[in-house]
Order: sequence, then structure tokens, then C-alpha cells
Amino acid sequence: MDFYAINSLRENHAGWSLLRAQNAPLALAFFMAAFTGPNQRNLGRQQLVDVLDDVLFGLRDSEGQDRFPRGAGEYLDDWASDERKWLRKYYVPGEDEPRYDLSAAAEDVVRWVENLRGREFVATQSRLTSIFAVLKELVQQSETDPEVRLAELQRQRDGIEAEMQRIRDGNIRVMTGPEALDHLQQLTTLAKDLLSDFREVEQNFRKLDRQVREQIATWDGTQGELLQSIFDNQQDISSSLQGRTFQGFWDYLMSPQLRTELQDLLQRATHIEALANNSGLNAVANLQQDWLPAVEQTQATVRHLSQQMRRLLDDKVFLENKRVMHLIRSIESAALGIRDAPPSGAFMEIDAPSVDVVLPFERPLYEPSRKVLVVDAVENAEDTDLDAGALFTQFHVDKERLQANIDAVLAEASQATLAEITGNFPLTQGLAELVAYHQLASESDWATINPEQSQRLSWQLPDGTAREATIEQIIFGRPA
Repeated sequence: MDFYAINSLRENHAGWSLLRAQNAPLALAFFMAAFTGPNQRNLGRQQLVDVLDDVLFGLRDSEGQDRFPRGAGEYLDDWASDERKWLRKYYVPGEDEPRYDLSAAAEDVVRWVENLRGREFVATQSRLTSIFAVLKELVQQSETDPEVRLAELQRQRDGIEAEMQRIRDGNIRVMTGPEALDHLQQLTTLAKDLLSDFREVEQNFRKLDRQVREQIATWDGTQGELLQSIFDNQQDISSSLQGRTFQGFWDYLMSPQLRTELQDLLQRATHIEALANNSGLNAVANLQQDWLPAVEQTQATVRHLSQQMRRLLDDKVFLENKRVMHLIRSIESAALGIRDAPPSGAFMEIDAPSVDVVLPFERPLYEPSRKVLVVDAVENAEDTDLDAGALFTQFHVDKERLQANIDAVLAEASQATLAEITGNFPLTQGLAELVAYHQLASESDWATINPEQSQRLSWQLPDGTAREATIEQIIFGRPA
């Protein structure tokens, strides 16, 4: 960055303006008390007013009543204004109370101010280990020579076998207290950095959406070209670097196996003796609970942006239809104005109506209808040997039970495929139960049937034989 870029940030960046503000200590203390301290997002106005009133009461008691003369609501409106942009103010559909969230720039300033206090213990070994681990993965996963990759995997296997042999011999190396504290601090720092990144991810998505809105507002081409442009921009948002990396994180976090493994590791980390008296263990145990609301909020932002694009397109269509109707009304008004005194001579020319010529021999020949013979002879049931067992072997597929199976799986995950649901609750009624699942998916607003992907399901008949069926991929989502 050169002098001019830095000077532009100084004049225009919201974070820099926060540092230069006269009441910056008050704003930062409030942001820490309301947002970053308890790790909360998207708070209502009344809740923030109560928190800010408590902060102002304590400061006025020690600094004097004239130190901060404005009310809590006035401070919130000022910090959320377009000149400040320290808070993001918005409305949730169906609610009259505005909501507030900390902007990405303000959160960066809060984190920077917190780091100014210094740290009693600085993690160095864990950072070096992380650098080596990331560097090794980068180099190994980018290697195209199979011999080199096989040699590296062989070396890793030899190291693992040597470590297993040392453990069998009783030589178990346990991480020391300073090393455990080093890794805990590194883990906590990375977790906080990841949470702060979500606000910047939302801001990047909104920036991409704002560019699309500006293009729609200033569009002067045809409706088809506008629609094509909107679809292209929507694809750009999902396929951008920001969109792809966030989707990869979402897929990783939504994997039931990985979530179970992460939860098990977090629980085991809280029982390490070297960290028994460390206050940061509670934050480590709640990492997964902190990530999920933040990720779901970002996903909701992306869905909301898509809905806004559709609404803008509908507005364009409405305005276009309104313009067409205005032209029709003007033509009708002009025709009524000259009805009593029509102009002389020919004032309009239209093409003469044409007649489609059809040759007689192109018509098909007459074909008499065929008579169907119906045998109406009725035989007595007593004269034949009929197997009536099929009438008594009918069964009923309980859709409520299947829906309960889906809800039980979605209680642990935000979405699940039919293969995952049948893995937890195997098919007991064969193909009929599979058809019932397909019907539930087609009738639900929270299920998706992907014809481009397939999944294989299997079940076992009462006689012990196995059956398999390959169907389109069905994904059930947790209702919002």
C-alpha cells in the first residue's frame, strides 16, 4: 500500500473513524459488553439500550453527569448512521423492532484494542507447528508425481508405526503444561478469528449483492438480457472465492461424522489435567455452539439476497407491464377521440389475412374403429382354486412414523439425505416405505430432489434376501 491508499483508508474507513472519534472509549466498551464479550449477534434495539444504559450509568457515576449527556438511543442511531457505520441496523421480516449487529470494521478495531493490553503468555511453539502442518499439506496435496506422494505416505506410516511401538513399550510422551497452554491459546485465538471472519463474509456477500442491485437499477436493455445478467451475477456470488470457501466450511461443519468427531475432541480437551484451572476451557467446549449460529446467520443472508434479487426482478416485470398498459390506454383514448370524426382516406395499413392451403391428399384416409370383444362370462369362485392369501397380507405404511424418523435425524443436523435417514432407521417395509419417503419429499417445502445425483438404498426381505434400489438423491432440510 502506498501513501494515497493509506490516506484514503484514513478518510473513509469506518474502523479508522472509530479510532479517531471523541467517544471511542465509550463505543468500544459498549461493543465489548454487548457483542464480543458474551459473543452475541443480531440484538434487538431495546436489549442494546438496556446494556448501554448500564454502561452510561457507571460512567456518569464516576465521571460526572455531564460527561455523556446524550441518551442511549441517540448513541445507537449515531453509531449506525451512514457517516459512522460502526453498527449495522436492519429489520427482520415480521418484526417492528430494529436489530443491530457489529460491523466487520468495528470488530477489527475491538480485537486490535484488546491486543494492545499485551499478553502474559505468547504462543510460539503451537504457531510454528501449525505453520509446518499447513505448509506440508499445501506441498503434499499439490504434488502430481505419484512416486513422491507414495514415498511421503510411506514415511508417515513408518513414523506412526514407530510411535505405536514406543507406546507398546510403555514410553508414552504426554504434553507438558506449558505446551498444553500454548496450544490452548492458539486454539482460542483461531476460534475467535474465525467468528470475527463471519461478519466480514456477510459484508462481502452484501457488497456483491449491492453491485447487482445497482446494475438492475440502471439497466436499459431488454428483459431477457437483464434476466441473463441476474443469473450470471447470482452464479458469480456462489462461485466466487468467498462463496466457495464458505460453502466448503459449511459442508465440513454439517458433516455428521466430522461434527461428532469435533464434539468428542472438544469434550476430551476439557478433561486435560494440565489445563484444569484454565478459564479458557469453557470457551473451547462451546466452540461448536458458537460457530453454528454464526454460520446459519451467514447462510440466511445469502438466502435473503437471493429473495431480494427475485423481488427486484418482479418489480421490473411489474413496471414493464405497467408501461405496456399505459400505451394501450393511450391508443384507446386516441381512438375514442376520433370516433365521431374519423380521418378520411386510409390512415392505417395491415397485412391481409392469409389462408393455409392444405392439399386433399395430405389428409389421412378413413380408418374404421376396431370393435373390442369383451368376455362377460362369470365363473363361480367355488369352481376354481384361488389363493386368497394376498387379500390378508396387505400392510399400511405409517407416514407419521417416517416423518418422525426424519425429524429425529434433523435434530442433530440441519440437513440429511435419505440414505443417512435410512442408515439410522433401516427400511422395514421395502419398496412401499421407500415410495412413502419419496412422497413426503415431494410434498415438503424443505426437501430437495436432485435428479443429477443418485443414491443407492438397500433393505432385507423377511426370507433373508437383500434388495437394492437406485433413486434420485433426496435431501431433507430442517424447517426454519
